[in-house]
Amino acid sequence: MSLNSIYVRTSLLAIFFITLHYTDDVIRKVRGADQGGSAALIAVLILFVWLYAILMLTERKSGYIISLIVSLLNSIIPIGHLTGMGEEATLGEIATSSGPFFVWVVIALALTVFPSLVLSAYLLFRPSTEKSAAPSM
Repeated sequence: MSLNSIYVRTSLLAIFFITLHYTDDVIRKVRGADQGGSAALIAVLILFVWLYAILMLTERKSGYIISLIVSLLNSIIPIGHLTGMGEEATLGEIATSSGPFFVWVVIALALTVFPSLVLSAYLLFRPSTEKSAAPSM
């Protein structure tokens, strides 16, 4: 299995877990997440751009750059919940309101978004091993 296929799969799983995380935020009415509006539209737009970069810009530098930026932004979610940066959003407090499903989603998100971040950075900055098509004289 190539690194690019691992990158695509982990990134797609990260998008899936982010949508589950957002769904839980809507159900728990976190900071007006249940109201929709421009914040929800921006979140969907960001996920769409990330999905487009993963699927349509495969093996292109622009796709890896987009994925690197969005993965970096989305890595804040598990870092915030696992370290308690959001103060009210620690896993112990959320587990009592949402149950273990949310805790599982945050851990699964961490296990997919960080490899996506690392792989997109590696694939972007790896040295090119392709030979030039022009003959040397």
